[in-house]
Amino acid sequence: MDINLDQIMQNVANTMVGVGMQVLGALIVYLVGRWLISVIISIMKRALEAQQIEMTIQRYLGNIVSVTLNIALVIAILGYFGVETTTFAALLAGAGVAIGAAWSGLLSNFAAGAFLVILRPYKVGDFVTAGGVTGTIKEIGLFVTTMVTLDNVQTFVGNGKVFSDTIQNYSANPYRRVDLVAQLNHSVDHKDAIKRLKESLAQIANVHTDPAPDVEILEFNLAGPVLAVRPYTHTDHYWQVYFDTNRVIRETFGAAGYPIPEKHYSLRNVG
Repeated sequence: MDINLDQIMQNVANTMVGVGMQVLGALIVYLVGRWLISVIISIMKRALEAQQIEMTIQRYLGNIVSVTLNIALVIAILGYFGVETTTFAALLAGAGVAIGAAWSGLLSNFAAGAFLVILRPYKVGDFVTAGGVTGTIKEIGLFVTTMVTLDNVQTFVGNGKVFSDTIQNYSANPYRRVDLVAQLNHSVDHKDAIKRLKESLAQIANVHTDPAPDVEILEFNLAGPVLAVRPYTHTDHYWQVYFDTNRVIRETFGAAGYPIPEKHYSLRNVG
């Protein structure tokens, strides 16, 4: 009985040593594999940068290569442990239909991401409205687009949602129009107000001279004429020009001594 127990303990020890060596070997394979993957990604990045490939495409290709190599690394480690990789591949292929049905949304996001990179409605650094979110593009990933909103919140939007929705790219054109209005009193000479505003708008930093700011009568209401005040600027300076224009309207009308707009009603006694 003692001999059998000694043999069992010896077998257990041998097995544990063998498993431990396998785990240690798998860990070494994993660490070396991860290092090789990082080296390959780094080399590919430098090659793409040397070819002056756009950053959006660089990151997208980097994600694809990284995911593919990591899957290959996992399969290699499974093979090291004696798992039949051909059987593993067959199981993956057999489960492909079920996985595709379960992850149809994920796969559609992947396909949409590929189309976004190919069609390029926007690139990294562009300020856009996409998928119902307005912000600056940080990254176009395999499945999601990463954006930073105006209040500095990092937001992830599925590529499928982005691609199926309307995309507005504010960075695509060299300038953008700021739309504001200025209310005048009935007694104010609109020509004088327009002249003063155009002169003041020209002094605002980052306002384009070509096209020049538009200041025209937009409509009339009970208080008087309403001026459309529309300077043009690059999207990077939009909010600075927006707030400065509001300030200039207030200061220009105040310096001119214009009366405060008031609504006028006419009451008649009928009878």
